[in-house]
Amino acid sequence: MTPESSFTSSRRPYVLALGAVALWSTVASAFKLTLQYLTPAQLLMVASVVSCLTLGTLLLLRGQLGEVRHLSRGQRWRSVWLGLLNPALYYWILLQAYDRLPAQEAQALNYTWALVLTYLAVPLLGQRLRWTDIVAGGICYGGVLVVATKGRPWSMEFADPVGTALALGSTIVWALYWIYNTRDEVNPVLRLFLNFLCSLPWIITLVVVENSPWPTTWQGWAGGAYVGMFEMGITFVLWLSALRLASNASRVSNLIFLSPFVSLLLIGRLVGEQVLASTWLGLVLIIGGLGVQRWGARSAELDG
Repeated sequence: MTPESSFTSSRRPYVLALGAVALWSTVASAFKLTLQYLTPAQLLMVASVVSCLTLGTLLLLRGQLGEVRHLSRGQRWRSVWLGLLNPALYYWILLQAYDRLPAQEAQALNYTWALVLTYLAVPLLGQRLRWTDIVAGGICYGGVLVVATKGRPWSMEFADPVGTALALGSTIVWALYWIYNTRDEVNPVLRLFLNFLCSLPWIITLVVVENSPWPTTWQGWAGGAYVGMFEMGITFVLWLSALRLASNASRVSNLIFLSPFVSLLLIGRLVGEQVLASTWLGLVLIIGGLGVQRWGARSAELDG
């Protein structure tokens, strides 16, 4: 391997990861703008159909779609209830939160899912809770209070308690989804495709029960297609590819912490929200808490 090709191959994971971060940074704005035209259930349905088409096409181009035939009946049925968790339940709850809250609040609160994952792994996977996890929780949820109370955490007054509960509740569903995926041996892109495919009956049921009129304007359909193609499709594949190609996956994965800050800038520019100083402060606390948690996990690995 020449020095030039070695440099290119070592840089490729970072290019892929930064591409994923850039696309994920647009999602909060896309959610909020599209929800001006579609209900949460309608947005979820349009995005899920587009995600199925996107992931199915990628699998077909890679020659991996035929792997479905080799899955056991249990592996196939697993996607029925995994699809109920994600995308059906997770995104329906999250989009309800975005529909009620300013985008800056909803996206900041959603980033606490990694901490929830650690806490739920204790009873569900038998993992040990470290002191750094407890400290991280105090910092993260202190940040949640700062964001949700608009900089007045001592008041405990939430502008929309239901919206805040929905945003935090979505993190529980997302964490449960990843915990139940920990021992899954199926190709992750194929699994995601099957989950979205199997989620469609659940999502169609939501749309039918809601019985809201569909819009005739193109903006809602375009926004739903964007969310399905990127938030629920291509971006996930880019991120997986970056981690798979990286010689140091931990270093590459740290780039994800750029996303919420870039997202706030885009929310201010594209959605037109005035991003509050309290949101920046709260997000710094949330990401700082996650940094403490990650440092504790890495220290435990080195000591072990």
